[in-house]
Amino acid sequence: MSLVSADKLRHQPNPHVRSGAIGPRQRAVLSPEGFVAAQAEISAWPGYAETPLYDLAGLAKAAGLGKVWYKHEAARFGLGSFKALGGAYAVCRLLKAELKRRGIDASTADLTSGKYAEAVRAITVTSATDGNHGRSVAWGAKLFGAECVIYIHKTVSVGRADAIAAYGAKVVRVDGNYDEAVRQADADAARNGWFVVSDTSYPGYMEVPRDVMQGYTVMAAEAYAALPEPPTHIFLQGGVGGMAAACTAQAWETYGAALPRIVVVEPENAACLFETAKAGHPVAVGGDLDTVMAGLACGEISLLAWEILDEAASDFLIVPDSAAVAVMTLLADGIGGDAPFAAGESAVAGLAGCLASLAAPGMAETLGLGPESRVLVFGTEGATDPETYTQLVGRTPAEVEA
Repeated sequence: MSLVSADKLRHQPNPHVRSGAIGPRQRAVLSPEGFVAAQAEISAWPGYAETPLYDLAGLAKAAGLGKVWYKHEAARFGLGSFKALGGAYAVCRLLKAELKRRGIDASTADLTSGKYAEAVRAITVTSATDGNHGRSVAWGAKLFGAECVIYIHKTVSVGRADAIAAYGAKVVRVDGNYDEAVRQADADAARNGWFVVSDTSYPGYMEVPRDVMQGYTVMAAEAYAALPEPPTHIFLQGGVGGMAAACTAQAWETYGAALPRIVVVEPENAACLFETAKAGHPVAVGGDLDTVMAGLACGEISLLAWEILDEAASDFLIVPDSAAVAVMTLLADGIGGDAPFAAGESAVAGLAGCLASLAAPGMAETLGLGPESRVLVFGTEGATDPETYTQLVGRTPAEVEA
């Protein structure tokens, strides 16, 4: 029984993947010490709680897999996505560093209490976003007292823009794609003396994206600690690669040389990691990057993320938007006794890649998927744009989860 069509599924094996323990190349990006610092900081924030790990036994049985585990990020700090861990953590780190440069040694408690409110208000953070990262940066700026300007591209929905503005950020829409919004934010920041808090890295801009990714490792560590046994496969959505790299690095630290098979999944119109793996060097994807998986509409990889994925990801997949919508509907319906829940468009790419692979002739064998496989996926967002979710699934998030 095929749960998701294999239509338009494409596969790119990674010739550079290696076995063995995590190496110095990867630890130069994300380190155990960095994880400890991120976990200590984030777990002390008001409202911190681990997000649930669902055992989708019904779906696993219907798909012919041994296990499917789904880490559901919808409740993360009330922001609806895992991005709360990255952008806000980077904002916190940046503000402390900048205040220290100005002669103020502030703690997180100092920031949240407003002890140095006037000094913090003199700092403006900015970023480009498809939606969730910008919401996290805006939330972090409000939490710690800084000003915030967020750039969105032309296809970001009004609902996502309004959700960012609700945290007090100024929202600027750019007539272009995500990568053009990144460049505009960078140019305006340089002109105005603002500080860019981006989730993608590029030459000359590495430290803040490293903090963003380090924040994401907290989500990964929660999942690995909650698993009753190690996964055989981890399917991860792409984007610029930051989330995939963070989850991969933390898995490598957790499981050592027994690293599960890492499979990265992207939408067909924004597959920069797939094309990079195919070419053997960073490749930018052009066009409008139009995809229903809005959080993955990225045309240029994060160079830091590639330092990890280049040697750790075994496979790269491309799936069409229809596969994501099909999986959103499957999760909303509940399969074989699984509780129904609302998963956002970008949350389901990894699971869509897994299920589509089971329907493609020979692909299950290529990826080593079968009745003994234990698959972990990260549901990185809930229904962060309820109107779009309702249009795609035919029910509101509230109706699904009633």
